[in-house]
Amino acid sequence: MNKESTFTVVNKKGKELTFEVLFTFESDETKKNYIIYTDNNRDKDGNIRVFASVFIPDSDPIELLPVKTEREWKIIETILDAIQEENQNKRKENDEDE
Repeated sequence: MNKESTFTVVNKKGKELTFEVLFTFESDETKKNYIIYTDNNRDKDGNIRVFASVFIPDSDPIELLPVKTEREWKIIETILDAIQEENQNKRKENDEDE
């Protein structure tokens, strides 16, 4: 990963794709490191697409591995929900200050 928190991968068709890292974390439960990232494209409902993978922190280039279990997805979803709630609370506070 570079300083801008982006990384590039080459897909199966040989096309380079650039992703922005939203955040990373290590799970105490699974002892794995996760990376949450986006291509900043929107899905059919207008939401920004977000992806999650397991990654090896010291690998260069970055090595992405699949999230394999429902438990891992639940951990990721819980963290995403908490971040979203925190951001909504901050927006409400900012709106009240104006």
